[in-house]
Amino acid sequence: MEKTELLQKLAGIQTVESVMDILKVGRRMAIYYLRRLRKDGYVKTRRQSNNRRVYNISLDNKFGGKSYYEIINQYSPIKISTSVIHKIYGKEPSLEETLIYAIQTKSLRTILASLALFKKINNWIELYNLAKKTHIERQVGALYDLARKTMKVRRMTHKFRSSALPKEEYQFEFVVSELKSKDFTEIEKVWKIYIPFNKKDLEEYQ
Repeated sequence: MEKTELLQKLAGIQTVESVMDILKVGRRMAIYYLRRLRKDGYVKTRRQSNNRRVYNISLDNKFGGKSYYEIINQYSPIKISTSVIHKIYGKEPSLEETLIYAIQTKSLRTILASLALFKKINNWIELYNLAKKTHIERQVGALYDLARKTMKVRRMTHKFRSSALPKEEYQFEFVVSELKSKDFTEIEKVWKIYIPFNKKDLEEYQ
């Protein structure tokens, strides 16, 4: 049986028994096909609590890649569950790229969870360039100051801060449309950015 056909039929979570059933083959041939796919990098194996082997069969296993949400979940105590999977193949997205992506989603929970990335971010040049390219330098600055209120973060460089701060003629903008903070108005005034969170929202970081 061709590899492409095997992948199409077996993609997903399988056991030896389910492979036998799908391919209409005996146990020996089912194990042979699983070993063949595993050798080519398409199979990840794990054991259940009863010691039974389960096989995750996917094209993604061969090419690797990591999604922005996986990175956020790796560093944040606030976990995100989403049906939107945007994997980057060939390289792992940087924390700076991931933060910019999170802000651009306009999703309250995604942005809230991404605040934890400020604890690890240290390439402020990359972050500024990415933020400037997408015109969200002030949003990044405001969310950084917000993160400082509840966790220990890496120090923002003076160059980033001075370059991102609004000029006098700038108008207020939103992180998430129409949402303002009752508790962090001082940050809003500094950056001329409305923050979509209040103190209660940050309790998950406590």
